Amino acid sequence: MSFDSSESHDDSPQRPSKTQRKREMQALQALGEQIIALPEGQRAQLPLSDDLLAAVEETGRIRSHEGRRRHMQYVGKLMRREDLDAIRAVFDRFEQERQRHDLAFHKLERWRDRLIDGDQAELEAFIADYPDVDRQTLRQLIRNARSERERGKPPTSARKLFKLIRDTAGV
Repeated sequence: MSFDSSESHDDSPQRPSKTQRKREMQALQALGEQIIALPEGQRAQLPLSDDLLAAVEETGRIRSHEGRRRHMQYVGKLMRREDLDAIRAVFDRFEQERQRHDLAFHKLERWRDRLIDGDQAELEAFIADYPDVDRQTLRQLIRNARSERERGKPPTSARKLFKLIRDTAGV
């Protein structure tokens, strides 16, 4: 009688291998680490159970390396009962907000560079976009930033110019 192993396993449900379960547990622990690393204001936006919140807060009091390792295993175990899709959705929203903020910041940096490197047309374009800007301070900071650049000085005025642009744009 020949024994075909493929036939006997077709009827039984496939259980994840020990390696796969370990990978999943490590992924949950990593997500727990991300939650722990968040500022408290962002952490409050996550849909977490009271047990997990208590465990996350407890993590800050653990000093021993081995104690923290065991505690992270516990956090990973608690993560199995959480709504992971909802948690990941909030993390995605955080990432989108960070990207929007970075894009706005880069736009302001480009404005600063255009104003320092450019001519009167760039200045007029900025004033047209942001009519509430303090024009006298803006012109003075641009002049000072150009002078600092020419003399090889630290970009103190360029930083002040960026701050003025940022405050004017409301970012």
